[in-house]
Amino acid sequence: MTLKTSPSPLLTAPRQLQQLRSVTAIGGGHGLGRVLSTLAFLNRRLIGIVATTDDGGASGLLRRNHDCIAWGDIRNCLSQLAKHPLAADVLNYRFTTEHSLHGHNLGNLLLYTLDQLSARPLDGIALLSRLLNINTRLLPMSETPVDLVAATHDGMECFGELLVDGLQQMPAQLRLSQPVAATPEALHHVERSELIILGPGSFLTSVMPPLLVEEFAQAIANSAAQVIFIDNLVPENSPAGQLSLSEKLAWMEQQLGVQVVDKVITNRPDPNLTLPSFDHVCPSSEAAHRHQPESLLAALTKAFNA
Repeated sequence: MTLKTSPSPLLTAPRQLQQLRSVTAIGGGHGLGRVLSTLAFLNRRLIGIVATTDDGGASGLLRRNHDCIAWGDIRNCLSQLAKHPLAADVLNYRFTTEHSLHGHNLGNLLLYTLDQLSARPLDGIALLSRLLNINTRLLPMSETPVDLVAATHDGMECFGELLVDGLQQMPAQLRLSQPVAATPEALHHVERSELIILGPGSFLTSVMPPLLVEEFAQAIANSAAQVIFIDNLVPENSPAGQLSLSEKLAWMEQQLGVQVVDKVITNRPDPNLTLPSFDHVCPSSEAAHRHQPESLLAALTKAFNA
């Protein structure tokens, strides 16, 4: 059987982006994986800093029984970067039989096992990346297990992403359950980046968690890199989905104490937005929520060159 591989973005990648020496993309879940796979032609010059606070699904199963970071978003990024469809299927395989593995995801179990055999979580990620022939480097936002905590306006605290996702309105404060150190390699890459990308993805549970690691927010604010925020194509099913883009960025600045975004890519005009804004051509209606690589690359090129 011959396995089909995806065409390389290098064939159509604009020269300005091909020549970048260091690019950082930050987020989690499907959105970060789509950005990384679109820019995979950068190889080792591109890293993804991945949120590790998920406490639901297969990640939650592992975290409830073991003191580990959430592996799901890292596995999701690996599956989108894998060159062979079969590799993605293996990573995403979920056990459904009625025994102790029920609900677990094979990719998460592989990453957890490699972590147990390695000195650091990022060593296990690097080993699996090499086995899958993935050149883009993935780094967890922190190598210390941590959770997301939201304080509501009526004084209640919601512990964990599942409860944060279920909020009816934006929290008064979003924080990590404990102070954690940024992964040093990720922090170093941020400091030397020429382009930093935030999103797309769930605003509260994918984009925000890495920024709540204090060293990251400060490093991004101090960086000479262009920082581009990619908005979701359709409003997400969360309190953030009820906000305009300018309101989301204002809320982010209030939480972080600093505005880290320079430019935005969005398909929804916002008259109150004061930052430079660049349109993103909507994909086909069959996947209205999913950024298509060609149009995403075009939007990033236009924003970066402006």
